[in-house]
Amino acid sequence: MNNLRLKTLLGAGCFSLALIGSVHAGGLERGGYDIDLLFDPAQVTGEVTGTYVMPQRDLKNVVDIDPNPVTGGGNLNALGFSNSARDTESYWVPSVGIKAGMGPVDCLIDYGQPIGAYSNPGANWAGANGNIITKVKSEAVGGTCSYKMDLGKGQVRFIGGVFHEDVSGFKEQLVSPFVGPLGLSGIGRLDLEGDGWGWRAGVAYEIPDIALRASLVYNSAVKLDHLDGTLDLTQLPAVGPANPFLGNVTNVSGSSEVPESLELKLQSGIAPGWLAFGSIKWVNWSVLQSIPFCPTGVPSCTTTSALRLTSLDLLYRDGWTVSGGIGHKFNDQWSGAAGLTWDRGTSTGLSAQTDTWTVSGGVSYTPTANVELRLGGALGVLTSGSIHPVVGKDGVTYGTDYTADFGNDLVSAVSTSFKVKW
Repeated sequence: MNNLRLKTLLGAGCFSLALIGSVHAGGLERGGYDIDLLFDPAQVTGEVTGTYVMPQRDLKNVVDIDPNPVTGGGNLNALGFSNSARDTESYWVPSVGIKAGMGPVDCLIDYGQPIGAYSNPGANWAGANGNIITKVKSEAVGGTCSYKMDLGKGQVRFIGGVFHEDVSGFKEQLVSPFVGPLGLSGIGRLDLEGDGWGWRAGVAYEIPDIALRASLVYNSAVKLDHLDGTLDLTQLPAVGPANPFLGNVTNVSGSSEVPESLELKLQSGIAPGWLAFGSIKWVNWSVLQSIPFCPTGVPSCTTTSALRLTSLDLLYRDGWTVSGGIGHKFNDQWSGAAGLTWDRGTSTGLSAQTDTWTVSGGVSYTPTANVELRLGGALGVLTSGSIHPVVGKDGVTYGTDYTADFGNDLVSAVSTSFKVKW
């Protein structure tokens, strides 16, 4: 195998190893949209990847500030609820892809989980009136193709594709703590699901002689115009016609979207067997502000609607992720990569999603020309901050459930992948 081929294989592996550094990015980011397998030089390639992420965000100095006369009147701190909690839970991020090429055309079919969230501080802390458990997951299946043609010393590649994404999730929070004698928990639960289509377009330029590749890919928003589900208030006592939703399960509807994104990736050989790489990604998380839900059939559900039963209040700002690193080919079987990632926190004060710094690394083992195994790890710092009320763009004050502080916390991750080439 000549040096050109070695450098090309090295370049194909480094980005995948570096992805682990940004898997716990801001907003609802999980696996994102990764189409790097499309660039693999083999005619047919299949890959399976799994990443396990272990964030350790701890909230402290939690104070119940809920002004509601029912929930706030009891003050959870005074009732003996804890003023601290572990906010995060560990999670898996799987992905599967198969790529086939014929002449200048390459096509990729892939499965992944682009967005998600898992917060589980429990029911016994002073912020339970804002969150007991929140879990969001997505599943996306896409098809992406590219066409390449000679240009100068290298090749330009035009990229396009579509994907379908299913989003589902639920949230539980304490609606009233004064129902113990009635045998009820006082917990309300919101379940939701929706789906939609998105598309992507991009361009890339490659000079194989120096393992150079530059790509710019845009992923459209996925409109979730029918984000439907139920609001379960059966754990609260029905109080007659004054509020017919208490004690019942109500079908609710809303709308939202998975935000659009734009990502620039660069790599180049810098010495025999050495490669530098980096990326910059923007995600339009600021489109997710307050997402209201009304009984199904209400023609226009807004944050000020009289029939707004609940809402998911995020008030995100745009996300930026910047990463860079170096890869090295040790011999025909072993190569490695190490990188540094900075992710700008998307929180404006309603959550603990502050800036994250992550160091990642991994090794790639190729026992034969047709098989490749990778193992990577990452260790990062979730920077400190606080949770507090915030005035939204609509002039409404959100986050009046509780306040909390948090320090610099750790996040770690491990990742493995198996690739087969024909």
